[in-house]
Amino acid sequence: MIRVLLADDHAVVRDGLRALLEAQADIEVVGDAANGREVLREAKQLHPDVVVMDIAMPELNGIEATQQLHDALPSTQVLILSMHSTTEHIFRALQAGARGYLLKDSAGSEVVDAVRVVHAGRRYLSHKIAAGVIDDYIAERHQRSPLDSLSGRERQILQLVAEGKSSAEVAAMLFLSPKTVDTYRSRMMHKLGIGDLPGLVKFAIQHGVTQLD
Repeated sequence: MIRVLLADDHAVVRDGLRALLEAQADIEVVGDAANGREVLREAKQLHPDVVVMDIAMPELNGIEATQQLHDALPSTQVLILSMHSTTEHIFRALQAGARGYLLKDSAGSEVVDAVRVVHAGRRYLSHKIAAGVIDDYIAERHQRSPLDSLSGRERQILQLVAEGKSSAEVAAMLFLSPKTVDTYRSRMMHKLGIGDLPGLVKFAIQHGVTQLD
């Protein structure tokens, strides 16, 4: 039996995936989560075989959650199921440790196939994503994404600040002091060459760290 954890901030998507997957004799949905931080908590308790993960989630996005999950539970495979089809999103997800990447408009049968394939330890890319696109992007990646200059902690703080959290709120969520959060934020803005909060929010949205609802 393949034990699956679902991660998406929309309940209707989670419910649809649950119905689709639980109709299969060899798949069991053991839990679900609405944001990246919740995914990590649930996964550490449930030890699922596969996590079906959205990218655009509040508090901690799916790519950062994938990286942390890959480090904490390397035997758990991550299948990204996202509306984002840009090569940057795909590459960052695979670089973070995702085993597969599907677009949300994929057929239900493809989602089921992808869960089985990544559970078996093989890579799965959506039929709508040409492998050549990934190859070209990797080959041309001499210009690094600005996100590559940030640490994991800085990327977490970037998302939370862009979502409107105060330094005190970020500090409470990440078990840091507000002064430490301010230091991280200043260093991050210096690295990115961004001088104000609106610019930081714009950068976060442009690079898929968070999104406008």
